[in-house]
Amino acid sequence: MEFKIKAVVLLLGILFTGLTAGLCFTWSNAITPGIGRLNDLTFLQSFQAMNRAILNPRFLFVFFSPVVLLSVNAFLHRNANPATFWSFLIAAILFFVGVGLVTIFKNVPLNEMLDKTVLENLSTIELKDLRANFEQPWNRWHIQRTITSFTAFALLLIGIIYNK
Repeated sequence: MEFKIKAVVLLLGILFTGLTAGLCFTWSNAITPGIGRLNDLTFLQSFQAMNRAILNPRFLFVFFSPVVLLSVNAFLHRNANPATFWSFLIAAILFFVGVGLVTIFKNVPLNEMLDKTVLENLSTIELKDLRANFEQPWNRWHIQRTITSFTAFALLLIGIIYNK
């Protein structure tokens, strides 16, 4: 029974970490560059709409499941060979800090600031300022999430390779 639980936790951790890394990669390489070409009002409206759409139970489950799964996975593999254990533990820590905490303390506050703004009431200068205060910091933190989620995913695969 222990083997099956370890395998299920590991596979789900890899799956959800990979999905998160893929989402972050796609967002960084297609979505933000694409909407970055829009004028200020349309950019901000688009970001508001996407942020509102993505906040759903399926997304939140997939995006935050690795925080729990990777920690449990590292614990379950605490007696594995050192390369496997450390790969899994570092993946868990990286995901927790670089995706979980960055999302909660950096990206979400920016999203909330944007969400509560009635864009149609802002002047052209106010829209430009809002975008400047939102876009660059949001993208900077998101790139960190992209790199971190990809690195955590790679570490899980490395851990499998060394798991003997």
